[in-house]
Amino acid sequence: MKIKRILQLTVMSLSLAVFSFTEPQETTTYKCMIQLTNYSGEGAYIVVSLLDEEEVYQETLYVQGEDAEWFSEITRWWKFYGLRRPNIDAISGPTVSGGNRTVNLLKIPTEKIDAGYILRFETSVEDQAYYPDDVQFELTQDNLSKQTEGRGFIRYIRMIKQ
Repeated sequence: MKIKRILQLTVMSLSLAVFSFTEPQETTTYKCMIQLTNYSGEGAYIVVSLLDEEEVYQETLYVQGEDAEWFSEITRWWKFYGLRRPNIDAISGPTVSGGNRTVNLLKIPTEKIDAGYILRFETSVEDQAYYPDDVQFELTQDNLSKQTEGRGFIRYIRMIKQ
């Protein structure tokens, strides 16, 4: 019994040592305002993702839309997210109706800015359409400071460094 307890404490100590040397990824926080076009119908689901230079998904930064049963309708993102299904509760909010806007905070890995990565905003509205690249741009300091027009349900986005 004592040996088992000693082994448990040793494993816990080793785990603590390993995790204490792992540096958290530095992020830069941006306030992101998304203005939707005037449309009628259900609220829009919006997914903000970080992609590499080949447009391969790296990370989900934000999900606007809390009803997980509809996530598979955002088909390109779902191919990435659906395989792993990490917990996104902390980065999701309710859908946004046509003509409205939402403001959220995005924590972008600092090392990915000006390093060839892409920021993608996908939108989907029930019984209407899906825009896999409603807004998409290279993740640069310059692009993050501009207003960017959307191609679908997003009229434009605007980001401000916090």
